[in-house]
Amino acid sequence: MDNANFQRLFIGGEWVEPRDGGTRGSIDPATGEHWGTVAYGGEADIDVAVASAQAAFEGPWRKLPGWERAALMRKFADLYATKVEELAQIESRDNGRAIRESLGDIGLHAQYYHWFASLADKLSGRTIPIDDSVHAFTSRVPAGVVGMITPWNVPLMAAAWKLGPALAAGCTVVLKPAEQTPASSLALGRIFEEAGFPPGVVNIVPGDGPVAGAHLVAHPGVNKIAFTGEGATAKTILKSGADTLKRFSFELGGKAPHIIFADADVDQALNAATGSAWALCGQSCALGSRVLVERPVYDRVVEEFQRRAKCVRVGMPLDPATHMGPQAHQAQLEKTLNYVEIGKKEGAALLTGGERIASGDFSRGYFVAPTVFADVAPDMRIAQEEIFGPVASIIPFEGEEEAIAIANGTPYGLAAGLWTNDVGRAHRVAARIEAGIVWVNTYRYIRWSTPYGGFKTSGWGRENGLEALDSYLETRTTIVSTTGKFPDPFAS
Repeated sequence: MDNANFQRLFIGGEWVEPRDGGTRGSIDPATGEHWGTVAYGGEADIDVAVASAQAAFEGPWRKLPGWERAALMRKFADLYATKVEELAQIESRDNGRAIRESLGDIGLHAQYYHWFASLADKLSGRTIPIDDSVHAFTSRVPAGVVGMITPWNVPLMAAAWKLGPALAAGCTVVLKPAEQTPASSLALGRIFEEAGFPPGVVNIVPGDGPVAGAHLVAHPGVNKIAFTGEGATAKTILKSGADTLKRFSFELGGKAPHIIFADADVDQALNAATGSAWALCGQSCALGSRVLVERPVYDRVVEEFQRRAKCVRVGMPLDPATHMGPQAHQAQLEKTLNYVEIGKKEGAALLTGGERIASGDFSRGYFVAPTVFADVAPDMRIAQEEIFGPVASIIPFEGEEEAIAIANGTPYGLAAGLWTNDVGRAHRVAARIEAGIVWVNTYRYIRWSTPYGGFKTSGWGRENGLEALDSYLETRTTIVSTTGKFPDPFAS
């Protein structure tokens, strides 16, 4: 298979034609045109993939000791590292992310797999002291077959965050990438094949969410669902999967506050705040799209945001000079532009951007200019709802209490950032922010060993870190009599 053609599904260690799905053209969001052909699975394909994962779980994979699983994961990681450029090209072509970003992100993924491989033979339980009549202990055992549903904005990153802990724990997998961006996930199958993973340990079946995704969620042979995406979809998944009492982990949306206090190093804060506002074309749940600025430095920050927005080089994703590519698909383009209109109607001051770029080479693509709103009130929809586009909303505040109230004043609680040179303030404010990760005097620093996940409607469970393993493991308690005696209850 070449980069542009992935016309088969990866099931049971083989490349197979879809049974009840088919093939579709994958759209390049920079041109609005098909750039390749991708296999899509249906319910029958999900059934076969789940059966394959079940057979692998009950067969060779479950019997492998942890150190052998780790060896395969390390081989996979080493192969992955040699294919970063190829994978980045595929992902940027499929979702429009600037190649410089794709290379930087995907270049780190091998480390995630290596780190989780290092834990595969360390999944120990504990002994529980009771009395001399029994020996009690716990074991950590794999949850079973995991259905993974990944998003269109960062398909390979989301896959790494899920596959790493799942494989280390001894689970088997059916991966269903987002229907808008399936190509790079199918490319993973070639690496698993080359690394020598037993057939059925990892199965990759793109397909429509309401068909393949829904069937995967409801399937009685799937023990756990790991999902990254929108909260509304998570609620549907939860209701459907509840019939079989599945385990769930959800990494959902965010509306991260990026708080700049007047005593901060404002230049450094601006570097981070403007960078995160337009990274991934605004299509990340961890971006600081709500920029909270203390009054004494508010005008300076607003002016600098406006200036820097005009320095962003919007261009074709595969051009190394491009800072920001297009929105990933037509529906997201329309959603972003709709929110721009909402912001204007609500009375926010649109300083720059807010329009589709559709001239010259951009005429058929889904490009939106970097956008800045100032004088945004905390209760405006553009400050409350996740836009997922290159739109920064700048909100003024007075003092710590108001900053904390605004920061916590949305249903989300995924990430937050704050900038201050007051160490005491840094600890005070960070301790009161309702978010799963808080960055102080830095932003979007994420690594394999640091837990990542949300409070409130931003999710359940954690990805990365030791905590990531928890949702892929079950705890078994074993109690063994040391005397071999059990009294006759009816002896007297």
